[in-house]
Amino acid sequence: MILRRARRGLICFIIAGFIGAIFCGCGSSSTIQTLSAEQRFALGKKNFDDGNYTEAYTDFEIIKLQYPGSAVADKAQYYLAESRFKLGEYLLAAEEYQALRRNMPASPLAPEAQYRIGLCYYNLSPKPPLDQTYTTRAIDEFQTFIEYYPKHEFVADAEAKIKELNTRLAEKKYDEAQLYMKLEAYKAAGITFDNVIEKYHDTPFAEPALLGKVKALIARGK
Repeated sequence: MILRRARRGLICFIIAGFIGAIFCGCGSSSTIQTLSAEQRFALGKKNFDDGNYTEAYTDFEIIKLQYPGSAVADKAQYYLAESRFKLGEYLLAAEEYQALRRNMPASPLAPEAQYRIGLCYYNLSPKPPLDQTYTTRAIDEFQTFIEYYPKHEFVADAEAKIKELNTRLAEKKYDEAQLYMKLEAYKAAGITFDNVIEKYHDTPFAEPALLGKVKALIARGK
């Protein structure tokens, strides 16, 4: 009898503890769910600063969906994009930066968002032998940044990156021209050398391209 009562008491204790845990969990979850936009942003920013970018992204996404008109909406959108950027998800980050530029153009963060769009594509730009679609896109985005915000502190960096990316494009074209020369396709080589000379005249490949053009003309008997 005593053993039976002890078992019954133990079972009741376990059940009571389980129910208590459920209610405590629900209370904690409810507290998290009822955070204000500012409180949610503070939580997301802490996660971001601690390097917990996936958790931070979730917090900023909640603000985007639940508090689109709040005072921290633009900052949440920016850090949402930053979280994607930190995770190396550059295409998704570019979309989020673009959403800030499109939906909140008057935000103080809009200029930097445009710069960061360029930076996303810059990070995706591959070595010269590969397809340079992202390189061209990065140049376009940096040029848009310079055009819209010519006095911004990041303009000098954007200009330097455009020069670097143009050099990459010039190298790709120059290598194509050299390949045409090896294939004895001298007319195509001359046209491609001309492209380097005219479009990338301020890169280190302009002078070699000029010499290559002369060689192509000589090879054609002109």
